[in-house]
Amino acid sequence: MEGTLDALIVGAGFAGLYVLYKLRNEGLNVKIFEGGSGIGGTWFRNRYPGARTDSANVFYQFMEDGIWQSFNWNEKFAGQKELLSYFNHVDQMLQLSKDIQFNTKVKSAEFHKSCEIRYTPPFKGLTDFRGDVYHTSLWPESEVNFKGKRVAVIGTGASGVQVIQEIGPDVEHLTVYQRTPNLALPMRQTVLKSPATPSQRSEYQELFALTRKSFFGMDRNFVKTNAMDVTADDRKQLFEELYATGGFAFAIGNYQDFLVNKDANDAAYAFWCEKTRARIDDPMKKDLLAPIIPPHPIFAKRASLEQRYYEVFNQKNVDIIDVRKSSIIEMTASGIRTEKEGVTEFDVIILATGFDSVTGGILNIQIVNGEGEKLTDKWKEGTWTNLGLCTADYPNMYFLYGPQAPTAFSNGPTCIEIQGDWIAKLIVYMKDQNKSIVVATKEAEIEWKCKVMNLWNATLFCETPSWYNGANIPGKRIEPLNYAGGIPAYVNDLKTCAENGYEGFNIS
Repeated sequence: MEGTLDALIVGAGFAGLYVLYKLRNEGLNVKIFEGGSGIGGTWFRNRYPGARTDSANVFYQFMEDGIWQSFNWNEKFAGQKELLSYFNHVDQMLQLSKDIQFNTKVKSAEFHKSCEIRYTPPFKGLTDFRGDVYHTSLWPESEVNFKGKRVAVIGTGASGVQVIQEIGPDVEHLTVYQRTPNLALPMRQTVLKSPATPSQRSEYQELFALTRKSFFGMDRNFVKTNAMDVTADDRKQLFEELYATGGFAFAIGNYQDFLVNKDANDAAYAFWCEKTRARIDDPMKKDLLAPIIPPHPIFAKRASLEQRYYEVFNQKNVDIIDVRKSSIIEMTASGIRTEKEGVTEFDVIILATGFDSVTGGILNIQIVNGEGEKLTDKWKEGTWTNLGLCTADYPNMYFLYGPQAPTAFSNGPTCIEIQGDWIAKLIVYMKDQNKSIVVATKEAEIEWKCKVMNLWNATLFCETPSWYNGANIPGKRIEPLNYAGGIPAYVNDLKTCAENGYEGFNIS
């Protein structure tokens, strides 16, 4: 690549494309390096059966004028193929690809003064298995035929739920290996038979504005009442309304103490449990998929949105194994050996074993500062950022939708646009001031980490091991990886920093 860039962006997903668009509009020379052959980021790579967004499309899109008005969605919750169509539409409108270098994987980045990583548990004998093995994050482009196949799915996180409900009706036999039940919520998918009307589109801008005022960056806020301050009948009425609405309404529109008070959370879980158990026929499967005693506070782990997940387990050809009671010993040439069942034979094994989320994509790149110090060494004993955007000693490096920001507790495009706008304004400010280097101060990142910790410890999230705190990756430090203060508070933190001359950053 010839010439000097004002900014180099790694990755052509939502975040990379938005920052490219914003910085280019400011007259800056910007390029993206993208490891794949097309745009879309995680949606370009996640091709597994049933891959689908869990945010309604009205929020899961760029909210800039001129972009959202001209695309018509086919479903309320878009699948992977429709999302790629959306990204290609955005590309055609904004001509983004001309500033993207595809098939260019960044392995290292070093400062000169002049992406999610899949996780595969180290299963013994995995390479000995003679059948087909697929990881949900590395799915082949060509369609996989499961008809007449004996299939194992290991993991019941988001991708596990989507794969199971998608392939369940087609396989000869399906065995699901579950460690922790996914407390999944009904998606309530809707097929959009006609394009949005002008009156419907006129409401979009109001909804977009609401995303900046909502805790989760969507269309709802918590009810401003504590759960135990109302009657049981009133609680049930609200729960019924939210559950019937579908999507994340049951979580993001619940009582204000839903995620901080155990009694409030237990009441919500009891309602969910009753609804879910009624959908499952087999008593043993009821107890594994929707146990009477909560396995953890509901929504303290990321809940998936499902369409027919629980009904799949009513099929006679679908089994479930609790690996907490019968752990996986090894893979064999013909299948999987567990403690109690022995060897179960399969034609296909699907690994839905998750990702090294939030920090994994950053640390997979060997990032070195001007002193020769590696970011992996700095973050070995914990993550340090200021505002979830920059880290001290690493000048001119920003990350969007990354650690210690609202990230997992927010609608992705909402968080990305908020951060992208702030970064673009800072870069323009520096250019106007004839400054070229910005770096977070160590004092600011210490203060920010304390704030992130205090917010986390005030919630039920702190009681639950999950990818929210890195507990899904053996050996990874357990710490809050997300800012739990909500979108409005985060917006205020960014605004205060900028209004105070970007306090917490050294600009030179």
